[in-house]
Amino acid sequence: MEELKDKSLHLTAEKLAEELQKMDNYNGFYEDLQVLAASHDVSIDDFKSTLVQAVNKGSMEINLRNAVFHWLRSHGNNKQTVVRDEITSRESLDYLRKAQITWEKRIQKSLESMCEEIGINLSCYRSIGDREEMLQKWNELSTYNTSLERLRPVYAPKDFLEVLFSLHNPNYRMISDDMIWDFTYLPLKVKTLSELKHFYRDLATADLLLGLTTLTTISGGSTSQGEKDRIIRGEEVLAHQHAPVCQEYLKLGAPRSLRGRLWSQILGSNVKSSEHDYLELKQRVLHYDILIDKLITKDVQLTACNDDQYFVFEDVLHQIMLCFTRDTSVLSVFNSSTSRPILTWLKSKPPKETTYPPNGIIPFHGFTMYAAPVCYLFNDPVPLYFTFRAFYQRYWFRLHEISSHPQGILGLCILFQRLLQRHETKIWSHFMSNNIHPIRVVFKWLMKGFSGFLLPEQLLNLWDMILAYDSLEVLPLLAVTILSFRKDNLLQVNTLPNVESVLIDLSSLNVMSLLQLALKGPIKM
Repeated sequence: MEELKDKSLHLTAEKLAEELQKMDNYNGFYEDLQVLAASHDVSIDDFKSTLVQAVNKGSMEINLRNAVFHWLRSHGNNKQTVVRDEITSRESLDYLRKAQITWEKRIQKSLESMCEEIGINLSCYRSIGDREEMLQKWNELSTYNTSLERLRPVYAPKDFLEVLFSLHNPNYRMISDDMIWDFTYLPLKVKTLSELKHFYRDLATADLLLGLTTLTTISGGSTSQGEKDRIIRGEEVLAHQHAPVCQEYLKLGAPRSLRGRLWSQILGSNVKSSEHDYLELKQRVLHYDILIDKLITKDVQLTACNDDQYFVFEDVLHQIMLCFTRDTSVLSVFNSSTSRPILTWLKSKPPKETTYPPNGIIPFHGFTMYAAPVCYLFNDPVPLYFTFRAFYQRYWFRLHEISSHPQGILGLCILFQRLLQRHETKIWSHFMSNNIHPIRVVFKWLMKGFSGFLLPEQLLNLWDMILAYDSLEVLPLLAVTILSFRKDNLLQVNTLPNVESVLIDLSSLNVMSLLQLALKGPIKM
């Protein structure tokens, strides 16, 4: 038994060492190890033991622990059965996998038809003049001249929702053609309310929770004593640079002044090579013009620029979103995703088949709102970009793919509907009697992580909880709680447009208060 245990431990260590070499911070870690090995702390006569002692003394042990932490998180959030077929291991349900493939073909066809209609290529080299103009206007890309009149988004959340509604489980026989009120025909397991209460027990029982009340006094604007204490403790946590401790600290909320550093530490986005990598992405933007650039530019104009809370970030959003489309490291999400990047033939000499766009992600209408709130955390576009990218690779990619993963959009929709049906039966029955599908009311909230709907400070409090508990399940929980909070008004309207008008303004909501009320007792407000 001990021999088998040692062998298993050895194989795990080998696998972990192999995976660490693929991480962004591996090169910096390896360089630090070389410097340490050449220092006076390491003796050539007893190289192994003195090297281990030197590693344990400095920051390298913490860096290694953080690397293992990030690896475990990325694998722990992708608990799939290990089988030989790589595609099946990503998605065990055949009809969902086929639906995703059909959806991807539809997206590709839409892109190609758009190119034909407008008469442009999917990708081409920029002219020298165009390159120089873009470089000159890099910090003011909103003034960069490009024609967008004939462009349209490839798809919007409502289009994706229709695809989800069209899913058919071959093992489930529909009794009638009436409206399907939930995804009961999809055999996906989600948490019950009692399980959510246990999972978020620290959030439910916290007395001092940042974001629960106003943090500053109205008259003097001074910081509250509770926040001052949290800042002092937060500085101590950050000084140790240990990601798991930062994650635990975040469960009681983040002071505004520390949130950016905490997120970077938890997501592992504070890598040494970030400045160099960002400049390389910038060069790719300057040298290549792709159709996705125009879609991103139009999306920024249609979403962030029309939002009173985010229009000031227009230029930096152009920068980071254009860099994102060129970032081939984003392709790593497809290792744990049911989707596949689009492969297309580019008109080059000779013609070649390649991933399009380079990051494999086709943006939908509102995609920019995944990045806009992060602009509040950083003055420098470099940490801003890598924190946004890490957040997307960790969470957001699951919100626009067809998957049975419990953190996927289907799982979140099912969780929302089960909670609403079991704990707000009056709302559920009212919607049913008036032919209003509940998920149509909240789907855009879920797919965009509430970005663009809540005030930035409230949204960042919500995203703190996503990071702290490493789960997107807080999104449907909040969605149900908001409907419960507005129940009296919702019960007085009987059409979907009127329901949406009741819920159009969420600016008065305090996210942490609503979540605590939902978790402390039945969802009754």
